[in-house]
Amino acid sequence: MRALIISVDLGNPDFHAHSEEFAMLAEGAGAQIVARLTVRRARPDAAYFIGTGKLEEAMVLSQSEGADIVLFDQALSPAQQRNLERKINLRVVDRVALILDIFALRAKSHEGKLQVELAQLQHLSTRLTRLWTHLERQRGGIGMRGPGESQLEMDRRMIGAKVRVLRERLAKVERQRQTQRRARERGGNLSVSLVGYTNAGKSTLFNALTRAGAYAADQLFATLDTTTRRIWIEGAGQVTLSDTVGFIRDLPTTLIAAFRATLEETVHADLLLHVVDAASPQRDEQIAEVDKVLVEIGAADIPRILVYNKIDKAGLAPRVDQDSHGTIARIFVSATERAGLDALRGAIAQVGPPAGNNASNIQTVQPE
Repeated sequence: MRALIISVDLGNPDFHAHSEEFAMLAEGAGAQIVARLTVRRARPDAAYFIGTGKLEEAMVLSQSEGADIVLFDQALSPAQQRNLERKINLRVVDRVALILDIFALRAKSHEGKLQVELAQLQHLSTRLTRLWTHLERQRGGIGMRGPGESQLEMDRRMIGAKVRVLRERLAKVERQRQTQRRARERGGNLSVSLVGYTNAGKSTLFNALTRAGAYAADQLFATLDTTTRRIWIEGAGQVTLSDTVGFIRDLPTTLIAAFRATLEETVHADLLLHVVDAASPQRDEQIAEVDKVLVEIGAADIPRILVYNKIDKAGLAPRVDQDSHGTIARIFVSATERAGLDALRGAIAQVGPPAGNNASNIQTVQPE
């Protein structure tokens, strides 16, 4: 699908990185980018988010380049999206809807599909007026008189009913997860979860540590479904390692809520390995975005190790940074080259099994 991308600079110092990330999202969704339009504004326009002058430019650009769709690198209100579609005469997809679409494309497990469908329905429920304005009022006539419902009201009821069913199914999945988690806890295994920004290399690191075959690719949100494996680490014994969904800036709140059951693996972990792309110029911002989501899901106080991955691309050597008290600050590894993994295993072993948790030896240290 041929796409016109509209990126709006509201004064963000990292606008260029933000814009390039959105282009990667678009390509990950299967779009062929035929044109890009950059808009600079002090604040969003209430009606179109962009000004009327840039709107005219977008209309001309979409026609000249034969665009089939417009991808908008901001979250739009229903009214703004409706107004843009009427003017440009093309479907407009904002950042939230694009991320939801990618999640729908990548979800493989039954649970993942349920979570994405729930998030999509919750997002759709706020935009029904855009979809059904032509059916809001039924015309009178034979068989149409008397009490009745507009198409909009019926659609709202159907979506509400579907949301309730999905929540019930996800609640059942969550109960199953809790049962499995309690069984692991009774076994006294240390529980470790990999967290991090999308495309930081979590799945590759997971495969390197566990010799598992979890899907890994150089793309945003390559994997969505939590994968858990048991591994043996000298000094820690049996360790349960979980690979979780990656985070991204402006992650839709509906997705965080829908994936809460999956993220429970993070909340109940004994240790978090926060995987960072050492080669990314935006790594500090990405660390902050992950920390923000961890606060939101209630995992901010769990002991954490910063694991700088992809050091082969950054031109760095494997190492472990400690402070003057011997506290682990950060570990530098390459999952693809399997460099620095022994040091990472040693750091996990310092935490030890849950019964004798030595979490005080680990702290989260922000990068210099």
